[in-house]
Amino acid sequence: MEKEEVQKIKDWMNSEEYKEKNFNRKAIVINPERACQPLGAVLCAAGFEDTMPFVHGSHGCVAYYRNNLSRHFREPIAAVCTSLTEDGAVFGGQANGLEGFKNATALYKPKMFAISTTCMSEIIGDDLGSIVSTAREKGHLPEDIPAPYANTPSFVGSHLEGYDSMLTAIIETLGKKSDADTAIKQDTINIIPGFEATTGNINEIKRILKIFGINYLVLSDYSNVLDSPLNGEYKLYPDGATKLDDAKNCVNNKAAIALQRYSTKKTVAALSGKFGQDTRVVKSPIGISRTDELLTTLSEVSGIEIPKELEDERGRAVDSVTDGQQYIHGKKFAIFGDPDMLTGLTSYILEAGGIPQYVLCSNGNEEFKKEIEGLFAAYPESAGEVYIDKDLWHLRSLVMTGPVDMMLGPSHGKFAARDAGIPHIRMGYPLFDRVNIHRYPLYGYR
Repeated sequence: MEKEEVQKIKDWMNSEEYKEKNFNRKAIVINPERACQPLGAVLCAAGFEDTMPFVHGSHGCVAYYRNNLSRHFREPIAAVCTSLTEDGAVFGGQANGLEGFKNATALYKPKMFAISTTCMSEIIGDDLGSIVSTAREKGHLPEDIPAPYANTPSFVGSHLEGYDSMLTAIIETLGKKSDADTAIKQDTINIIPGFEATTGNINEIKRILKIFGINYLVLSDYSNVLDSPLNGEYKLYPDGATKLDDAKNCVNNKAAIALQRYSTKKTVAALSGKFGQDTRVVKSPIGISRTDELLTTLSEVSGIEIPKELEDERGRAVDSVTDGQQYIHGKKFAIFGDPDMLTGLTSYILEAGGIPQYVLCSNGNEEFKKEIEGLFAAYPESAGEVYIDKDLWHLRSLVMTGPVDMMLGPSHGKFAARDAGIPHIRMGYPLFDRVNIHRYPLYGYR
């Protein structure tokens, strides 16, 4: 093909005509900004003490989860699988599951297995409960090792649902509700981060709680596990994860606060419904107004007034936004990633005087869309466009036909940014081409 013809096609791909065809496609997805359910389940399991993620599926699937998470966090990710092959697809995967429990128990000596599934095991219809009970009967899975399991088919949902299902399974398996006559009054508050790939956010929330003087328990705390010190000693299970004894008692704590809405729905329903816990869901605390909401909720639940130290931090944040407003005002942004991060970023950009021109969420739903539209309604002069169930090839058409000043989102957006000649600030999940960004928080006033 001649160079002139190639250039003609390239120019056409940047046109309104191509954009219309692109948005009308139905049968193919190109570079979606989402991962599959088992990846979220593996991340959730990493946040519990001496827990081994156990994936019932093929070797290649688990290699993808481990590789994907390791590239983002720059840390080794432990996980085992049942290595299903063609035999398992025909005859079922129970034999692989039994052998897997036997070997993993002997080799890795976990205190808990967190079991999830993949496409293959879901399609052939393997019964996880039956496999677990049979493994216990045959002595391959000791009775003192809890084995919560969640069905996490890769062909529906995303990593958010996988995280949520796994955390729900762990709480329902471990949680032991005290009898009313023997219950000890608990003043601890459960903190549910959700699928949080920025360990700095978890650490920032813990810092805020310590300033308040609140006793807290982070459910699935991998902030140190996936940001562990390099001291010459390798630990298969790094320190700092949520203790299993604390997880067992979490259902007796005073209250629970979820920091994400879209990746904690099952967990919130279980704690509030099955265990009757006072459970609050706050908007991800990105920006001033959403951090205000978090602090107000913490004060209400704990009965402790907001400390002056945090009030001073808020004042500095307001001063910072005021100083930078002249540079942000009227600038257009294209933002993409997971729904909870996007609602926070949209709110913050609007606070700072910017315009979130395009908000694109591959794993968003109508509830998310309405939430973004509600934010736009509060700032009609800065309202943009929101897209759900669209991919990054759609985003490319948007920024090529309606340019913006900056893109905010995970690494996969770099191709669209490069084609459009737009600066791309990395944040969210996954981040492959920048180092250590996950350590720096988006949450809070700082």
